[in-house]
Amino acid sequence: MLVSFDKLPLNSRVWVYSSNRKFIQKEIFSIRKDLENFLSNWTSHNQNLETGFELRYDRFIIIAVNQEINNASGCSIDNCVRFIKKLENKYEVDLLDKMNVIYKQDKHLYHKKLNEFISMYKNNLVSLNTVVFNNLVNTVGEYKLKWEVPVKESWQNRFMN
Repeated sequence: MLVSFDKLPLNSRVWVYSSNRKFIQKEIFSIRKDLENFLSNWTSHNQNLETGFELRYDRFIIIAVNQEINNASGCSIDNCVRFIKKLENKYEVDLLDKMNVIYKQDKHLYHKKLNEFISMYKNNLVSLNTVVFNNLVNTVGEYKLKWEVPVKESWQNRFMN
C-alpha cells in the first residue's frame, strides 16, 4: 500500500539509491510512475507493505517501509533490488554502487567515485566540511537528520587520512 512519504513513522526502514547522473524531467515523471506501480503491489510473505518514496534533487530515489505494520523480508528486499536493477537498465544509470559519493558544492550536486573523491580531498578541492549524502541511513528518522552531513560526520571520513 503506497502512502505519502511524510506519513510514514520515523522508525520506518529506508533505502536510498543515488544516481550517477541527474535525471531529466521526462525520466522523473516515468520513474515516479514506475515506483508507484512497484510499491503499490510490493508485499512480504503475501502481506501488503505500507510504503512511500521520495525523489530528491533529481538524483536520489528514497524508498521506505513502515515496519510497524509489516517488515520487508529478505525475499521482498530482493524483489526491490531487482526492481532497482530494472530502473538502472531502463534509464542507463548506476543506482546500486554504494561507493559512489554525491556531494554539494556551491549549491550544486556532483558525483564522484570514492577514489576520485579521496583524491579531491588530498588536493584540497573538498574538505571535511563538504556536505555529502549518507546513503547508509536505515530509518526515515536517520534520513531526515543524518542524510546530508559534512564529510567529517560521514562514513567517507574514514578514508580521508
